[in-house]
Amino acid sequence: MKYSRNHVWIDETNCTIGISDYAQQSLGDIVYIDLPEVGEVFSKEEEFGSIESVKSVSTLYAPLSIKVVEVNEKLEDEPEIINSKPYEDGWILKVEILDEKELEELLNEEEYLKEVSQE
Repeated sequence: MKYSRNHVWIDETNCTIGISDYAQQSLGDIVYIDLPEVGEVFSKEEEFGSIESVKSVSTLYAPLSIKVVEVNEKLEDEPEIINSKPYEDGWILKVEILDEKELEELLNEEEYLKEVSQE
């Protein structure tokens, strides 16, 4: 698993994207998520949606250049799944990675945890 500095993770094995446990804890209770459409293409660091909690609304940024192949439709009715299982049932998108080289620019888990511990 790799992480962006914007707290989005990508599992490169099955090309799944979600937000980190740190991000969901910081947001608090998630009440709504705005998801893109299947087939949409996003460049690295381009906004692909937003996530609303009882505390705030946060923008979701693509960790790398992607094409959306599936959205987690369960989140439309149950966005709180992200709070309880951000790495399992709380995934947000399944994607096609458009530039594999961009994976090298993402953080591994150890680097990400070190970075968020300094926030």
